[in-house]
Amino acid sequence: MALQLGDVVPDFTQESSQGPISFHEWAGDSWVVLFSHPADYTPVCTTELGTVAKLKPEFDKRNVKVIALSVDDVESHQGWICDINETQNTSVNYPILADGDKKVSDLYGMIHPNALNNLTVRSVFIIDPAKKLRLTLTYPASTGRNFAEILRVIDSLQLTDYHQVATPANWQDGDKCVVVPSISTEEAKVKFPKGVEEIKPYLRMTPQPNK
Repeated sequence: MALQLGDVVPDFTQESSQGPISFHEWAGDSWVVLFSHPADYTPVCTTELGTVAKLKPEFDKRNVKVIALSVDDVESHQGWICDINETQNTSVNYPILADGDKKVSDLYGMIHPNALNNLTVRSVFIIDPAKKLRLTLTYPASTGRNFAEILRVIDSLQLTDYHQVATPANWQDGDKCVVVPSISTEEAKVKFPKGVEEIKPYLRMTPQPNK
């Protein structure tokens, strides 16, 4: 059965470019972004892995560990990492799982036979410190992922976990937030002293509580 939001993600032990990884233990108390690739030495994925390496300080700030997956072996990964570092002017600073037996790909539903003939599709999984799946995104091979959007989602998830707000369309960190429907307007005015704007009884906005 496919993984669904809120499920505890499967644990596994698998080789990687940084040695064997026992996933739940490796994740620890961090958030995790796990993102998959159809194979090594693919052009779009080369740009993605380089982009994530450059963004690693942003993930670190948010207590997020990043880990990639490809179905090729560790030796192939090491050669590909050299190419990524050279062409993307960076240094890959996180592990790439070597999922040759497709164990992890199968556990996480990354094989879509109609899309890529038994290769992993390009999926993203955001996992919280309780090991629960909070978001999935799946892209076709032709479209590079937008990692700014992935950081935006993490900001939203972390904000809304700790404050009784939701984030509206196109929200960016620092923008106004939506007061969740379970709180009355009277309650909200006490809870959010920066102010509550009632546009409709069900649509109330407030400045971002943690800013």
